[in-house]
Amino acid sequence: MSKVITRFAPSPTGMLHGGNYRTAVFAYLFARKNNGKFILRIEDTDRERSKKEYEENIIESLEWLGLEYDEFYRQSELVDTHSEALETLIKNGHAYISHEEAKDGSGVMRELVRFKNPNKQVVFHDEIRGMIATDTTDLGDFVIAKNIKEPLFHLAVVVDDAMMGVTHIIRGEDHIANTPRQILLYEALGYVIPQYAHLPLVVDEKRTKLSKRRGAQPLTYYRDEGYLPSAILNFLALIGWNPGTEQEIFTKDGLVNLFSFERIQKSSGFFNIEKLNWVNKEHIKRLGVGEQCGYIETTLPLSVTSLNTYSREKLLQIVPLLVEHISHFGEIADMAEKGEITYFFKDPLCSRDALLWKDERDFTLAKVRLDKVVELLQKISPENFKVDVVKEAVWGYATEVGKGNVLWPMRYALSGRDKSPDPFTLADVLGKETAIRRIESAIRLLES
Repeated sequence: MSKVITRFAPSPTGMLHGGNYRTAVFAYLFARKNNGKFILRIEDTDRERSKKEYEENIIESLEWLGLEYDEFYRQSELVDTHSEALETLIKNGHAYISHEEAKDGSGVMRELVRFKNPNKQVVFHDEIRGMIATDTTDLGDFVIAKNIKEPLFHLAVVVDDAMMGVTHIIRGEDHIANTPRQILLYEALGYVIPQYAHLPLVVDEKRTKLSKRRGAQPLTYYRDEGYLPSAILNFLALIGWNPGTEQEIFTKDGLVNLFSFERIQKSSGFFNIEKLNWVNKEHIKRLGVGEQCGYIETTLPLSVTSLNTYSREKLLQIVPLLVEHISHFGEIADMAEKGEITYFFKDPLCSRDALLWKDERDFTLAKVRLDKVVELLQKISPENFKVDVVKEAVWGYATEVGKGNVLWPMRYALSGRDKSPDPFTLADVLGKETAIRRIESAIRLLES
């Protein structure tokens, strides 16, 4: 077999979503699996709708995903080649110029180029669906160009793919109906017909085709929300494909090694945001603490990083606690906005009533218990002020007088939050001096 060459050929007429990029992922994986070539071709011949910003977003998204391409083309720069093919088709009697009245009722005559349909049955093998046969008689003599200088989709795609040596056309199943027309053009032009693989559609939670008009987000949205590119790549690869095992978390190299057309399903693939969040969390877990810290630090708002008590050293300590509660790094900003991070760096403002456990109303008794906690903590040396040691020091007393009566006010005094990590973890992160200072501040509040 000749060297495998695949392509991703998006139109820059809007922001592409995950369903579009899933096609790019499969084309890339197949090319790399076979030591082949992956081409990016921007199909920008729709002059009115194509925009530079959309093209730049496509390039940016592929770069972020890590889908490096070997060649790059713009279809608008290949029009001369399309015109030559049109002239060849006309010269050989496979196409003709047709003068027709515009359909808008203006009475204006326009010059179209139509392909002379041989009215035959076209049969091709699809790598996913098997043999597909179509009687092309109903297609009639279809239009392939507005004029000799303005080719339309079917002709431009066929000429470009042939000139670039594309061996495998991997695209959505909505293109199956286009394939017979294009095969007729391949035959008329004397080109080698490529292999086809039509992928199942990607659908949303309502089981309708993923669409920007129905809320599908561009890929850069997920990047800006703090998702990892490795996770997005992993997730997109799993939409409509599986490795045949229970494994679901992959590196790019792992996907390349395992990918095959045989494991692509025929039914639609589901873009499940819950699955994406799970995959992303698994990829976050596989990062080193330093890498996790880097992502978190770029997401933290100034309300945290501008604190004079803020330090990266302290942030590194709490990274495992933060990672435990997020599925993507964009949630760090939400946590900070809700005050769930600031207390690690700045003494909290506590409410006197909130220091009492459940229905207890005895402030004096609550003070006595926190006094005892301070007494127990003072006995621990600063260097041994760790989770297990703090827990061992306090646990017996808490068990004796009631865990909630001791551990709730201790934890609230340290965090000022109704929900936070356990008091032993907080004490470890804050250190002996800060932990005792905060508890003593809560004691004074109870005395007031």
